[in-house]
Amino acid sequence: MSTMLESRGLALVVAACLVCGPALAAENSGGYGLGSTPTAAEMERYFSPLPDGRGLPPGSGTVEQGKVLYDEQCAACHGQNLEGGAGDKLIGGRGSLVNNDPKKAPVKTVESYWPYATTLFDYIKRAMPFNTPDSLTNDQVYAVSAYILARANIIPAGSVVDAKSLAQVRMPNRDGFIPDRRPEKFPPVAASKAP
Repeated sequence: MSTMLESRGLALVVAACLVCGPALAAENSGGYGLGSTPTAAEMERYFSPLPDGRGLPPGSGTVEQGKVLYDEQCAACHGQNLEGGAGDKLIGGRGSLVNNDPKKAPVKTVESYWPYATTLFDYIKRAMPFNTPDSLTNDQVYAVSAYILARANIIPAGSVVDAKSLAQVRMPNRDGFIPDRRPEKFPPVAASKAP
C-alpha cells in the first residue's frame, strides 16, 4: 500500500515538474513567451497629465467646436444643458462642498469638485463617451473641455484650449481641498509651478 502511495506521490511530482518547468524556465529567461513589447505609436495613447500641463498631448479645440461635439457625443447622458441625467451633472454646485447642513448633499461637478482642468481633459480622454471610451481625438477632447469650462463660466466663451492654456485655467475650487498631512504616506514634493 505504501509503495503504491509513494508511486502516486512521485508521479505527482514528475507531473508538476513537467507542467511548471517550462514556465519557470521562461521566467528565468526574462519572459513567458506571451504578448509583445508595445511600439512607440501604441504607447502614445497612454499619458498622465500633471496639473501644470506636463504630459498633455498636442492639439487644440474651441468652445464652438466643443458645443457641436457635446451635442453629438455627450448630451444624451449629461443633458442638453449639462444638467445631468443618465450621467453626472457637469456644471453648478459651487460652494456646495462646504455647507454644514446635513440635509444638503454636496453637488460634485466640474465647478465644485475638480481642482485642475488637466484632470478634466484626462478623464474625458480616457473614459468618455461612456459607450466608446478613448474614441475622441485630442483635438476633440480639448474642444469638449473648452465647452464645459465655458458653460461653467470658468473660461471665456471665445476661448481656444490647448495644453498650455488648459494648464493655466484656475478652477473654482482649486484651494478647497485639504492636503493629506501624513508624511509617511505622502512625502513632501517640490512646489508646483502651476498657476
